[in-house]
Amino acid sequence: MATPITASALVSALEQEDLRVEQVRDWREHNRNHKGDWGPVHGVMLHHTVTEGAERTVELCYEGRAGLPGPLCHVVITKDGRVHLVGHGRANHAGRGDGDVLRAVIAERDLPSPGAQDTDGNAHFYGLECENLGDGSDPWPKVQLEAVERTAAALCRHHGWGAASVIGHKEWTDLKSDPRGFSPAGMRERIAARLG
Repeated sequence: MATPITASALVSALEQEDLRVEQVRDWREHNRNHKGDWGPVHGVMLHHTVTEGAERTVELCYEGRAGLPGPLCHVVITKDGRVHLVGHGRANHAGRGDGDVLRAVIAERDLPSPGAQDTDGNAHFYGLECENLGDGSDPWPKVQLEAVERTAAALCRHHGWGAASVIGHKEWTDLKSDPRGFSPAGMRERIAARLG
């Protein structure tokens, strides 16, 4: 069981990975904690935004949309590789998913196929939203994928987790298809290599 990283420690961990970090407005206090627990945290969840344009993407993830208030994640990674901090605390990103998947993440073992919607993922995962249309054709620039790798590795390193603690949204619930355009398994390989 892991206590969520503090805001200051998050900034430090990301900067130690040589990431370009942008702190958005009052991100340190921006959360949905009044709706439920945040923590213990057990992993990092990867998403695509179905948006284009860094400014629009960051604003959407900070503010949210009709029926789904922000923050919609903790970190937004834009195509230029910048890491935007938009929330610290509970965020509307994971939704409900499969408790068997959560148990596999905690044990750092192979993931089962998701089926049940019996567990609140917003309480237990950091959310990384990555600017991409999610249509399978929109490219993933090298600098962006490297920022995804480094951001996830920073969180894993802080908590003493291995790369198996990083999953895609589609691995959490069969109701989602993100991230599309790169493989979560392939990203885990990259993160494992970075963690050594």
